[in-house]
Amino acid sequence: MPYLSTVNDLVAGSMGGAAQVLVGQPLDTVKTRAQIAPKGMFKGPMDVLAQTVRKEGFFALYKGMASPLLGIAGVNSLLFASYVYSKRIVSPFPQLSLKEIALAGAMAGAANAILASPVEMFKVRMQGQYGDATDKKLRDVAKEMWRDWGFRKGVMRGYWVTFAREIPAYAGFYAGFEFSKRKFQSKYGDKVPFWALLTSGATGGIAYWLSCYPLDVIKSRIQLRQTPPTGKPWQYMNNELRMIVAESGITGLFRGLSPSLLRTIPAAASTFAAFELTREFLTETTGV
Repeated sequence: MPYLSTVNDLVAGSMGGAAQVLVGQPLDTVKTRAQIAPKGMFKGPMDVLAQTVRKEGFFALYKGMASPLLGIAGVNSLLFASYVYSKRIVSPFPQLSLKEIALAGAMAGAANAILASPVEMFKVRMQGQYGDATDKKLRDVAKEMWRDWGFRKGVMRGYWVTFAREIPAYAGFYAGFEFSKRKFQSKYGDKVPFWALLTSGATGGIAYWLSCYPLDVIKSRIQLRQTPPTGKPWQYMNNELRMIVAESGITGLFRGLSPSLLRTIPAAASTFAAFELTREFLTETTGV
């Protein structure tokens, strides 16, 4: 029953997404603030962490979590289901090469951007508030973006740069995961130990960020701006790139990379572990 298999993929993806948000949100906040903060506001990621906790409290590290927590079930469900479907398009055979895995991952990433973009836009705008009396709640941010800019320029702000980021990101994500998993399978067989599954998930996550990080910095800055970008997507992405380099040099394109990589290890590991274990349980339960 193909439909039941798809439902299983969606449920497993939701569990993976929830695990990712709960585990990774504090370091994601540090990463995003390192990317978008005005020049000179923070000395580095550790200063972001210290100032955030000192001025706003520990739970400020979870600022913006509502958007991905509400949306990540749909995002990851779409991602994992698209990946499974993309693998079937790429090859009729169950065992794909790493190049084919990367292609399927890129296709899944492209499909995923339609949901990932608004989820991340709202998250970034929440994380870009620093505890002032004028800070808005998520529902107020959502109402403001819809009222002032509508769907395309408001809710979907940053879609094309998200689309551009997701393609290399998920090509690296899935290829990295499969490469590591297959190495462990060559030693342990198909039933790899739990710790090996976690390690493979972390490897995929690291490959994700190394494949796309400058585009993520550009995306965050575009989504935080008070007004929507103008011109063709490649033009405003190039303009943002030039502004970042002018302000901070090439290193500005990698601001926040260290917390991203640190976050990736537990977050990606928990995502893949939750997905794989849920999918295995559902397969045993439903028989598909």
